[in-house]
Amino acid sequence: MPNFIKLSIYKNIPNIVSILGVVPLIVLFTEDGYQYIVPLIIFNNIMDDLDGILAAKLNVKSEFGARLDNVCDAISHTIIVMVIGMHYGWICGLVGLISVSAILIRSVSRLDHDVVKETGSPTNELIRHILFAILLAAMFDFNPALLLIVIFVVHTITMFIKYPMPYMIRSQAKTASAILLVNVSLITAWLIPFALPIIAGGFILTYLYSLLQIVFFNKIRPDNVQES
Repeated sequence: MPNFIKLSIYKNIPNIVSILGVVPLIVLFTEDGYQYIVPLIIFNNIMDDLDGILAAKLNVKSEFGARLDNVCDAISHTIIVMVIGMHYGWICGLVGLISVSAILIRSVSRLDHDVVKETGSPTNELIRHILFAILLAAMFDFNPALLLIVIFVVHTITMFIKYPMPYMIRSQAKTASAILLVNVSLITAWLIPFALPIIAGGFILTYLYSLLQIVFFNKIRPDNVQES
């Protein structure tokens, strides 16, 4: 293989990973594909984190890669929200559509260099909360439609907050090892029932704590950095 091809592949490894995080979601459009929603969400989250880690470790960060990652997030998160929303009825689906609109607006705005990117809640956090809602519903045998509607509405609002929300677990994960632990915790929540309420509680409570700090105390400074 010619060296220039090897070099091109090397530089695009993170971009390939970004795309691979989206491709498997096509399963959701097949008959009975919804049964794979949980592992697909977890896989998408892992690949979304992995592309950033690889870009840093391989020293191949680029503006194109950042934009591609943002576009892949918009596509995958839109698919996940709409598939889950419609699965639980037209009302949940309609509210999910509002959340999708927020995802798309946020994603497009982040393509602008002049927009402050470290503000509001990342769309990834919405997907993680949806994951926990589905897992908790299966564990305690209840219909998660109402909980999902609340999650859609609250995240639609917090995506556009003009302050960072840095106290969330994923926002605190700065190193590759910490990010790995975040993803291991998602897998653990899926596979080990007794750990699910603890892990879900940790993610949700730190999200709410970040929100309360803004609403009641306005203590979050815009120069804090969090997950994109």
